[in-house]
Formats: sequence, structure tokens, C-alpha cells
Amino acid sequence: MSDFDYQKGVLHAEAVPLPAIADAVGTPTYVYSGAALTRRFQQVTEAFAGQPHLVCYSVKANSNVAILRLFSQLGSGFDIVSGGELARVRHAGGDPRKTVFAGVGKTPDEMAQALDAGLLLFNVESAEELEALDAVGRSAGRPAPFALRVNPDVDARTHRYISTGLKTSKFGVPFEEALALYTRAKKMKGVRALGLDCHIGSQLTATAPLRAALSKVAQLYLALQARGHALEYLDVGGGLGITYADETPPSPAEYARTVLDATRATGATLILEPGRSLVGNAGVLLTRVLYRKQTPERTFVVVDAGMNDLLRPALYEAHHALQPLVRRRGKAVEVDVVGPVCESTDVLARARPLLLPRAGELFAFMSAGAYGMSMASNYNSRPRPAEVLVDKAAWRVIRERERVEDLWRGERA
Repeated sequence: MSDFDYQKGVLHAEAVPLPAIADAVGTPTYVYSGAALTRRFQQVTEAFAGQPHLVCYSVKANSNVAILRLFSQLGSGFDIVSGGELARVRHAGGDPRKTVFAGVGKTPDEMAQALDAGLLLFNVESAEELEALDAVGRSAGRPAPFALRVNPDVDARTHRYISTGLKTSKFGVPFEEALALYTRAKKMKGVRALGLDCHIGSQLTATAPLRAALSKVAQLYLALQARGHALEYLDVGGGLGITYADETPPSPAEYARTVLDATRATGATLILEPGRSLVGNAGVLLTRVLYRKQTPERTFVVVDAGMNDLLRPALYEAHHALQPLVRRRGKAVEVDVVGPVCESTDVLARARPLLLPRAGELFAFMSAGAYGMSMASNYNSRPRPAEVLVDKAAWRVIRERERVEDLWRGERA
């Protein structure tokens, strides 16, 4: 994470010392590097230069409107999974005509809103969803453009909660049913087949599963064209991993070679849906030490960030590196870093070697730009963190810290 490094012993985001942000805004606070976001997006687009393609940033990874606006200004489209995400994209200035709508549970109202907005493509995930989309298209008086998401039954070799391409997954249509569904769709007046979609999972660190899945999908694409389906788009999904600890995920260039080798014969315009790989290493979560606690079995360090602020360790047993904002010398001891939430799973870093932190000391959970704030909640009636975007030596708050009064907004006593 070259955009987060130490300068004279103090951790910086670009040219901004992170303690200055923590002192001004408080903790917990998410901090993002605009340079890292921009560079990663450009690396992906450059890797696919010469091949017709559209990058559709996966909004669920981090949905702050400032980040959406930045990607939109860089030329990005968007991958959404709800009507709320569509509203965010439009509020941020994103183009619905460069937006694809995924997810297994789109409601008819969400479909109608997206169709009215001029959405590029609906990624349909079941036969009944196709029927619902057909009804929406007929009611609107214009066919809804769609791609069928197929499930190639390929193991993504990632955590079971983020592997989406197996037969046991709720996502996608079984591969062997796709031809029949496209044939059925030809007789429907409210839909129009424009593409084919596949996404096998998230945090992919090897290219072999992707190659296997896309090779199958490319053959299906060609078979559909041979049967008279005028497809234009092949949505290859996203899921490219990042480094949290010692992972060595493919580079954007290696990822592009894998995708292009598997799909070049289709002649399709590729739709890419990167999320984590664009924002994950571009963000950190700042936190402050509250207490230290010694038991016969453990040394605990209690911080002011909890699982409601950063859910991934509790949900996925995920690893986030932990760095002090100001380095000091000493001998490391093994500690569990825990939050204030009243749950035993509120452990943000287990069995970590750290110089025993002092109360008030500041730390950063690294690689927290993806699925950090977007998964944050008000559990235990805790206001959600602030968010900050850094641009060289300048920074600004892009989401104010929630106030206690915000916790019951909309409730009636």
C-alpha cells in the first residue's frame, strides 16, 4: 500500500499525517487515498486497452458518493444490486446507461425504476425473475435489456461465504438451463437478450478458476449466437483479490490476459465488475486504544472501533494488518485487539504481535477500503464512523460522523 507509508515514523495517507486526521475528526474514521483509487482504476482500464470493454465499479464494495463521483469522472460505469445503489449512482452523477443491475432479489418496483432510468443491462438470476422483468418491460412499453447470469459450477477457491459459482450457490441459473431460458425469452415481448453474465466469487487469488469458468461461458456465448441470439455483451464479473496479509493475487495485467485468452473468440464487448480490487487497499480505518486487559489466558487491547464499524473479521474471520500511527521501539507481545461491541465475536485482530499499546494510542486497520463502511451498522446503538478522502496534502470529510440523535431518526415513541 504505497499510498499509506511512514514518513519520519508517522503513518501518512499520501502527504497527510494520519494522526492529524484522527485528532481533527476523531475515531473511528475511514480514510481513503484518492491517488490509490485513481491509479487502480487506470491500471484496469489500461490492461484491457484495445479490447472493447466497460468497467462497471461494484458499488457494494464502497458506496460513498464521493468515491462514486471520482470513478464516474474517470469514465467508470457501475454494477448495482439494489434500487438504493442506483439512486446513489445517479446522485453522484453516474450514468445509468453504463450501469448493470445484478442480484437475486430485484423487486418489480426496482426493475421499473432502473428501466425508466435507461439502465444498460439487467443480470437476471432465475426463470421467475425473467418472467417478472418481462412483465415490467411490457407494462413500460419497451423491452428490458438483459443478460442471464449462469452458474458454471466452478470452485473459486475463496472463503465459502464469498464463493458464488457453485451448484449450491443462490446465485445464477444452472448452466444446463441457460439455452432453454434464452429460447423462452425470445417469445417474450418485455425483454431483449443483449448479453451473458458470470461471476464465480470474490477475493480471487488464482487465475485457474476464472479461466475455467470463462472458457465454459465463452462456449455458451458462441452457441447462443449460433442459435440467432444477437448478444453484444459478455459480463465476466469481478472478484479480483487484494493483499490483506501474504496473498499474491494476479496483477490487473495478468487478470486481463486470463480473461482475454478465454473470451477473445466471442468478439463481445466485455463488462468488468471490479470492486474490492479498486478500493480495498485504498482505505484504512483509524482507531484509538481505550484499555488494556490482562487475563490468565489472554492480553486484550480494547479499541474504540468494533465489529459494527468493521464487520469482516467477525463475518469472514478476515485478516486486516494493524499499524501504529506513530512508531515506537520495544518488544512485541501477543495480543487480541477487540472492540466495545457486546459480542464475543467482536475481535478485530487475534493473536497479533504488537508492542503493548498504551491508552490513547492510535492505530490503523489496513486494507479496509472495501466492505468496511458499506457493511457498517448501528448495532449496540453505535453511530457509524466518519469518512475522509485524501488528495495529496489536502483532505476533506466525505461523510460526517453520525450523531446519537441520528440513531432514532424515523422512529416513533
